[in-house]
Amino acid sequence: MDRIRIVGGERLNGTIPISGAKNAALPLMIASLLTRETLTLNNVPRLADVSLLARILGNHGVDVTIAGKKAGQRTSDGQTFRLTAPDIVDTTAPYEMVARMRASFWVLAPLVARCGKAKVSLPGGCAIGTRPVDLHLTTLEALGAEIELEGGYVHARAPRGLTGNRVPLAKVSVGATHNALMAAVLARGETLIENAAREPEVVDVANCLVKMGARIEGIGSSTLWIQGRETLYGAEHTVLPDRIETGTYAMAAAITGGEVFLDGAHGDLLQGALQLLRSTGVEIEEKPTGIRVARNGGGLSAVSVETQPFPGFPTDLQAQLIALMCMAKGTSEVRETIFENRFMHVQELARLGARIDLKGDTALVTGVAGLRGAQVMATDLRASVSLIIAGLAAQGETVIGRVYHLDRGFERIEEKLGQCGAHIERLSS
Repeated sequence: MDRIRIVGGERLNGTIPISGAKNAALPLMIASLLTRETLTLNNVPRLADVSLLARILGNHGVDVTIAGKKAGQRTSDGQTFRLTAPDIVDTTAPYEMVARMRASFWVLAPLVARCGKAKVSLPGGCAIGTRPVDLHLTTLEALGAEIELEGGYVHARAPRGLTGNRVPLAKVSVGATHNALMAAVLARGETLIENAAREPEVVDVANCLVKMGARIEGIGSSTLWIQGRETLYGAEHTVLPDRIETGTYAMAAAITGGEVFLDGAHGDLLQGALQLLRSTGVEIEEKPTGIRVARNGGGLSAVSVETQPFPGFPTDLQAQLIALMCMAKGTSEVRETIFENRFMHVQELARLGARIDLKGDTALVTGVAGLRGAQVMATDLRASVSLIIAGLAAQGETVIGRVYHLDRGFERIEEKLGQCGAHIERLSS
């Protein structure tokens, strides 16, 4: 099992290219189930989750081809996927697939919308909480699907097709909004989705569906109106840059006291996080081609923040922020409101010398003069990268185990950080 070794204490200086957003690429790939024609996706990141989903979609009958490298294309440029599903050959998503990646549960809606039936395994729990699928099921029921749970599987049937309806989501959910959109675009009549997630990745998927022929109004708002179509068509779409990767590398630069240009980053995708970083004393300069991040000479200031749906501070940057605040002056309060049990990185950060007290859903982070290297173990994707951020600032050697989590969401992280002066390497077993 691979590990990451870091010798900390070096400032980051240079340019880091920002990859395409995993959280947009996955639902965009799933949208290929909605049409017989080819969906071409540009700027797809090279990630383990992307490769796994390609295999899952192949089981359903999607032909996935990856275009060769073009002349002048950089290693940092994303891949181009062409996905074609002229016929759905299997409407079952088995447990062994869904258990490996929760996002694969989202095939449920397009399979029911296009084929009138689907059998998809329940995904179960995960390291950061149960994340129930009730919203996904009630959404499909509102559109006329019959839902049964049997043997750990969701059996959904709509032999006469789905019918548009009012779909009020009980809570803001990115996954449920994706599913509702993909069901509604092929449903008969009009659908109104209320309390929809406003995350940029939802907007990206909605814009792609419009290119495919869907009629959607209210994109970017909490209320989406959809006029269903009998057929969707092929289209070409470019995946937006990854705002979580952007925020992560911004915090890595901040904790080391360096200066980094995040090439291709879009500041409008994470204004909540950028404003918070500014309040800690980090210099943020948004440019047409990316974002410059530098830490001023006064050090870092403590903050109080709680995770919120977009446009608030994202839960997917919570672990990274806690790592950054380990080196801030004073005590920070970081409250997690989205997922329960998402503080598993705290005990590993403590091994590096961090002072963090947990009180229910809130982490109290008291800054220390310095961190020291140690052996630590990653528990999930965001915890993994928080340990890398801390390791970059820690004196001495930090070795992070179970880094397969990183490959699910961060493309070539050792290479990107190494090019900016970090002493970081992957140790293969």
